[in-house]
Amino acid sequence: MNSDTILVTGAGGQLGTELVLALRKIYRHVIASDLKDGSPALSEGGEFIRLDVLYKNGLADCVKRFNVNQVYHLAAILSATGEKNPELAWRINMKGLRNVLDVCTENKVKKLFFPSTIAVFGPTTPRVNTPQYTVMEPNTIYGISKQAGERWCDWYFQKRGLDVRSLRYPGLISYKTKAGGGTTDYAVDIFFEAVEKKKYECFLKEDTVLPMMYMPDAIRGTIQLMEAPADKITVRSGYNFAGCSFAPKDLAAEIKKTIPDFAITYAPDFRQPIADSWPQSIDDSVAQKDWNWKPEFDIAKMTKDMLVNIEAMQSVA
Repeated sequence: MNSDTILVTGAGGQLGTELVLALRKIYRHVIASDLKDGSPALSEGGEFIRLDVLYKNGLADCVKRFNVNQVYHLAAILSATGEKNPELAWRINMKGLRNVLDVCTENKVKKLFFPSTIAVFGPTTPRVNTPQYTVMEPNTIYGISKQAGERWCDWYFQKRGLDVRSLRYPGLISYKTKAGGGTTDYAVDIFFEAVEKKKYECFLKEDTVLPMMYMPDAIRGTIQLMEAPADKITVRSGYNFAGCSFAPKDLAAEIKKTIPDFAITYAPDFRQPIADSWPQSIDDSVAQKDWNWKPEFDIAKMTKDMLVNIEAMQSVA
């Protein structure tokens, strides 16, 4: 087992919970932290602490006390929640990141991971096969804060020598943890509703194509990026990171192959304009070239796995 000590902030979220469990299979000491109490999975399998990333001294104390040498900074407010409370989103997403960057620099932390997002793009970005380097004019607080975060990360690499690495995540889909306030959440909720109620009302239009990724691919790609040799990393802002792209109607059709009587209706809400400003597909050829990224799950393989696991969870419950 690797002897590095890792701190994960925002570990109670959709990505954090599964990332912590995966990291604990590789690293001897992985500290999960969040503002909220940890789930049994986080607190029973290793160290869990309450931590507020807006409190820099507490963050620094934790890094020093545990001799942390890698940080995965996941604490953030997501897109839909951020539009409802822009002040909170900006403060947590921006001030929290600055605190982490400073603490990592001041305490000579070896590596920092910062999750970016496809929300850094905007309505003026090419929407099909969005390139790594392109126009970026985000129009959500989430996207604005993450784009600013990418620039800060690159600055700390260039000026302070911090080995910071980042991925622009698409929508993430998982059966283990419910989604947490994002515009792509329908692609998680739809599976649970299909199994439990055989119907789902979608908050996006049926033909809204968005980039998505199954959580096992996201976890594998994240760790793969962090374990790649530093001289292979050519992007210090955020790598384009792709899984598969589809619309709600495509996902519904795939679900109906297993649950024939599943029915979907559409009631687009405030999240529709957000989705309309984002890419439909992502060109991640730079990630493929630099650290050999390749997803394993397409929409069909992901749907089968999601339904099998949710049905198994329901039968146990």
